[in-house]
Amino acid sequence: MKTMIGTVAYHREIVPGIFDMGIDCGEAAKAAQAGQFVNVLCEGGDALLRRPISVCDAEGNLLRIVYEVKGKGTTLLSKYQVGQSINFLGPLGHGFDLETAGEKPLVIGGGIGTYPLLLLTKKLNDANVFLGFRDKNRLTLLDEFERIANTKAATDDGSYGHHGLVTDLVKPHLEQHGGSMIYACGPKPMLKAVQALAAQFGVPSQLSMEERMGCGIGACLVCACKTKDADGQVHQSHVCCDGPVFDGKTIVFD
Repeated sequence: MKTMIGTVAYHREIVPGIFDMGIDCGEAAKAAQAGQFVNVLCEGGDALLRRPISVCDAEGNLLRIVYEVKGKGTTLLSKYQVGQSINFLGPLGHGFDLETAGEKPLVIGGGIGTYPLLLLTKKLNDANVFLGFRDKNRLTLLDEFERIANTKAATDDGSYGHHGLVTDLVKPHLEQHGGSMIYACGPKPMLKAVQALAAQFGVPSQLSMEERMGCGIGACLVCACKTKDADGQVHQSHVCCDGPVFDGKTIVFD
């Protein structure tokens, strides 16, 4: 896997603890597909492992990542300045399949799982987007989604949009309008609920899984998840190289 060196073009905190970074990286930006990720070396401290961060957007030579500061590595990353070099692997993994989107795709995101859905939504025609957040203070990128698609939002505490789960918005939409494909990324409970809705309404789905990753290329075996084949046999797959996007009906949630 080729190591890429980019330059930080912009870097800003968009809500407390969540940062938006643009990386001028030419070749990698042009190759990026919706649903893929980059594995970033967070220099300046003792974070040994790279950090996997989803591709939020890509245009021209600029690759965009949006990430939440959660630990040692992302804390180091948050200190990067404009003009600084940044070392990463990628883009990595299997992204979303756009060829099977159909005419009535749904895009469902929860929390930090909304970020990799922006590039996807830009590439879809007439998508209906449903986004869930903890509260109004965590709303991020909502205005960008609203500019490109019919977008509805939910918050856990009711401080913005629908009071409740994002899947509360999805079910009545499927009842009234149906859907040709469901694309989703977010926490496991949300993805499990999306999987159930897809099965209930007979709509295919593609789910982007979030797991801890070490190497990002399938060597360390940290990011194992259970999937089943057409015969119902359960196997161990790896989010970094077999995913992060999987056919929704193949994922086995514990």
